[in-house]
Amino acid sequence: MRRMTKILLTGFDAFGGEDVNPSWLVAQALHGQRIGAATVQAQRLPCAFGLALAVLDEALATHRPVLVLALGQAAGRGDFSIERVAINVDDARIADNAGAQPIDEPVVPGAPAAYFSTLPVKAMVQALLRAGLPASVSQSAGTYVCNHVFFGLMHALHRQRGRRAGFMHLPLLPEQAARQAGQPSLPLATQVEGVRLALATALATAADLRIGGGAET
Repeated sequence: MRRMTKILLTGFDAFGGEDVNPSWLVAQALHGQRIGAATVQAQRLPCAFGLALAVLDEALATHRPVLVLALGQAAGRGDFSIERVAINVDDARIADNAGAQPIDEPVVPGAPAAYFSTLPVKAMVQALLRAGLPASVSQSAGTYVCNHVFFGLMHALHRQRGRRAGFMHLPLLPEQAARQAGQPSLPLATQVEGVRLALATALATAADLRIGGGAET
């Protein structure tokens, strides 16, 4: 911590016909804030396979963060979904913002099938729940650009001791959900509060809790 005082917090451009992406709005809101002994550095990532990892790699090299949390938007989810595992596959249901739509391709050829988050995901979920915020451990980050970034991030850092990283999905904002009947949402201020708490918990927690957080399906 004394040598590395940055938290890298990433968010994505809007995609899929949306005008905004809560992941970037939250990262922007927390940019420059102090959390524990670290300062948040926000980085916007393009919602594009390959290009997102190039921007991420540059940010990792520039800021050398002690902790990285990548954020993404997940329509249909109503809570802070902290991802447990990234898988080495791109399988896009829709094209990204650059028009690419990879099908059954590896994120990193020759890399392992999966990487686990190195953040204390269950401790982060518990901290959010105790604060009255909806949260859960997620067992799948999907196979779109979110998982692409999550896997690329973990691959980039897997041999670097002392640098922990992971991914969190955020719900839609109310103004987005209003255009999509039945979609859950959380206000921006609540999302900012939750991500700030999750980051503080991650920084302060060396070993994760051994409590139930799995899923039957």
